[in-house]
Amino acid sequence: MRMVAQAAAFYHRLLLLVGPSESGKTVLLHQCVKTNGWPIVNLNLELSQKLLPLTQRQRPLHAQKLLDDTMAQIANPVVLLDNTEILFDNNLQLDPLRLLQGISRNRTVVASWNGAVADGQLTYATPEHQEFRKYPSQDLLLVAMDKNMTPQT
Repeated sequence: MRMVAQAAAFYHRLLLLVGPSESGKTVLLHQCVKTNGWPIVNLNLELSQKLLPLTQRQRPLHAQKLLDDTMAQIANPVVLLDNTEILFDNNLQLDPLRLLQGISRNRTVVASWNGAVADGQLTYATPEHQEFRKYPSQDLLLVAMDKNMTPQT
């Protein structure tokens, strides 16, 4: 909760919960729902349902707007995003971090990120994976989660 309050002071009000699958990101997000009543969005489900009627060619053209529309329907100043893997789908041609930063300009966004933080780098997937992404981690507000569900700030 302290980190969420801290995120509100940043230009990009984005807090990333970073860790591998089953590291407790979803559990922590659902605890925030119970404690604070903040809305949670299953991004894979929401975005895939909205992309389904579109052709493969149309999807990259509309993905960002569909996400913006989804966020616009939520009036709460804090939004939790879980299951964000769809943002990394190469067919959508998105830059996941920049997209999350963009939607966090006017509200605080707490998002799960299946990846790791090491050596000043935020990563998604492994280098040999087709969806691999790597970003400098400085200037990002991160909570690194380990397999024991213990947040590491």
